[in-house]
Amino acid sequence: MSPSSNNDHSSGETTTGASTPLVSTMPSSEFTWQITLAGKVIAITGANRGIGLGIAEVCLANSAQHVYSLDRMEPGEDTLALQKRYPNFHCVQADVTSEESIEKAINQVVEETGRIDGLVANAGMTKHQPALQFERPELEQLFNLNVYGSYFCAQIVARKFIELGIKGSIVMTASMTSYRPNRAAPSAPYGATKAAVRNMCHTLAMEWSKHGIRVNSVSPGFVRTAMTYYVEHSPDWAQKMENYGGMPRLADPRELGGAYVYLLSDCSSYTTGIDIPIAGVVGAW
Repeated sequence: MSPSSNNDHSSGETTTGASTPLVSTMPSSEFTWQITLAGKVIAITGANRGIGLGIAEVCLANSAQHVYSLDRMEPGEDTLALQKRYPNFHCVQADVTSEESIEKAINQVVEETGRIDGLVANAGMTKHQPALQFERPELEQLFNLNVYGSYFCAQIVARKFIELGIKGSIVMTASMTSYRPNRAAPSAPYGATKAAVRNMCHTLAMEWSKHGIRVNSVSPGFVRTAMTYYVEHSPDWAQKMENYGGMPRLADPRELGGAYVYLLSDCSSYTTGIDIPIAGVVGAW
């Protein structure tokens, strides 16, 4: 459908029948249409290791002006090594289960750089065991970090986008377990948390589009991290891979990064409310 004649790209606003103008995500006429994060400040929760660290590296490789890891863990060797390569990679201690801690960290990002353009709500945890063995405290811990943490990170950053007049992008890390069971390492509660993450993106995208804010998610399959290293060492791994078909290996976290870069970039200005599965073998389930 072609843009309406009253869509003013220079002002970034679209006039509708409503009294309040909507903020258009359409890039300016000077936009080069390159998939790049040049000039952008990106915050990634849980980026001191694993998937988050891989996303950070790919964002930096695609010209992000600054990338901030918001993590309650101390930076490890891999994180410090990436900082040596990219001095514009910063670590801020933050606990995503605390709204006060999140807000303090986001305010620090804005104070230091003058802006924030994108958030990757990535921090999460899992626990793999039979469903009959889970106790309420274990479920509460999973939901508190994976669901509530992602929600309040998005809410706080969205408010900051609106305050600063920035047409920002939020990307949440969901999981292929939000679509189907993980036979290799089942966890009903973890799958439920990631289904909640993926689902909330649809509604947040709908609600916040009028502010020029886009919200999407990425659903990784098997990725080699500290939480999943044991999977490929299980005795029946080779047999499972033969039955699954597809790519019989775990992904390097950096292999996910391209999807996040696209969704954080202005090239995805008309992309919101979707999930991108990066599943490899898991898609064969």
